[in-house]
Amino acid sequence: MITRLKRADEPSNASIDKKTQVYADHLDIGYDGVPVVTGIAFNLEPKEALAVVGINGSGKSTLLKTVVGLLRPVGGKIAILGEPPGVLPKRIAYLSQFHASGFVLPLRAADVVRMGRFTALGLIGRMTQRDQDLVADAMKRMQIEDLAEAPLRSLSGGQMQRVYLAQALCRQADLLVLDEPTAGLDLAGKNLFEQIMRAELNRGASLITATHDIQEAVVCDQVMLLARRVVAIGSPHKVLTSEALTETFGMVLNLKNQRPCLAVLECECSHDCGNAADTS
Repeated sequence: MITRLKRADEPSNASIDKKTQVYADHLDIGYDGVPVVTGIAFNLEPKEALAVVGINGSGKSTLLKTVVGLLRPVGGKIAILGEPPGVLPKRIAYLSQFHASGFVLPLRAADVVRMGRFTALGLIGRMTQRDQDLVADAMKRMQIEDLAEAPLRSLSGGQMQRVYLAQALCRQADLLVLDEPTAGLDLAGKNLFEQIMRAELNRGASLITATHDIQEAVVCDQVMLLARRVVAIGSPHKVLTSEALTETFGMVLNLKNQRPCLAVLECECSHDCGNAADTS
């Protein structure tokens, strides 16, 4: 039975369960002590996927960075795998929107994927056969084996995104935190991503993904709509309504069979979207 996420206005008095992948209660997130979004509350259990949906500047990336320990919470409670954020990096795979390594160093695709094993190996650890096998398997799953020796800079945007997704996969993490993971992917790449994420959930991992894509969100167990506040959080069929999407994005053209059809127009919004530090 799937444990449903709590609404943002539903406080939790339960103790933090070590089996719970992510626990947040009255969580305030932001930069330098200044909140961007307040009052976030949810539980994410093994084999569950949460889609965080909103326009640029809504707080999606801020939340993901707080989950992985790159930002300190402004207030409230958060635990990742039963510990404070950042304590268990070996058990978390984080894919950000921006990948500076590909433009600073002359790396091959396989080199980038191997970086996914560095946290597990430590500073002086050497790649074992198991590590090599995990790298090869991740590249095979993302269908980029033929790109192994290709310079990263020579790849298309979609090919490069597959490389970084393979890097996340080879970590064999308990929690995958992916920021706009399908950006640049064509339809075949998006379908492949959905299949692989389903397999990761079946393995026992949990997933948090930030996205603009409503069709990507609708297949997740839970959806959080952000607009520098929590507009709604819960199961897709309850959250992805015309009214909630209008609050989140500004405009929704139509709904078919209760499933949103990509019909969002980003427009000037009444809330402040000017935090340059959070690009999504």
